[in-house]
Amino acid sequence: MSDWILPAIETYAAQHTSTEPPVLKQLNRDTHANVLQPRMLSGHYQGRLLSMLSHMIAPNYILEIGTYTGYSAICLAEGLAQGGRLITIDVNAEREEMVNQYIEQAGFAHQIQHIIGDALRIIPTLPYTYDLVFIDADKPNYPAYYELALAKVRSGGFILLDNVLWSGKVADINERERDKDTALLHKLNLHIQSDDRVENVLLPLRDGLLLVRKR
Repeated sequence: MSDWILPAIETYAAQHTSTEPPVLKQLNRDTHANVLQPRMLSGHYQGRLLSMLSHMIAPNYILEIGTYTGYSAICLAEGLAQGGRLITIDVNAEREEMVNQYIEQAGFAHQIQHIIGDALRIIPTLPYTYDLVFIDADKPNYPAYYELALAKVRSGGFILLDNVLWSGKVADINERERDKDTALLHKLNLHIQSDDRVENVLLPLRDGLLLVRKR
């Protein structure tokens, strides 16, 4: 949940959003019960938006940077074109079994490739030109992930960056002066805003979702 939208409004919005599939509902519960920092999960409301955007784009190839427990990967895979592929990268090997289990339960084992390792090293070696890239990983490397994603996404393709409002702190000058991650994300938002290679819309959804279209 965000820190600036009234809880009653968020609840109302979620109640008037399509429900998550049963496998995602179970993954949501499992993550909150057994995994550290469950707030990192995209969750029902944002997950349905990711699924909707993916269905609208009907991508052949999706790249996800930051898998966590696999919730967002499954949401994005729902909109893949027939025969499409999604590659998701995460550095944490401890969750690999859990992620692969839910990917299989969701019926996407043949379409989602889960890679464990350093995304900065892996991305330049990947095949395909991507229609959609979702960045939701370690914040210090966001600028590097953005540039790598921009090089890999097709003209007219999309990049989504999560957590770009950073609990609203990016709008607070004092927070930007004392918090490195806040300062970094604010600088990245400014960079993308002035980047003539793209068009962009920052959505105040949960912790901020920046939608970027490559020209």
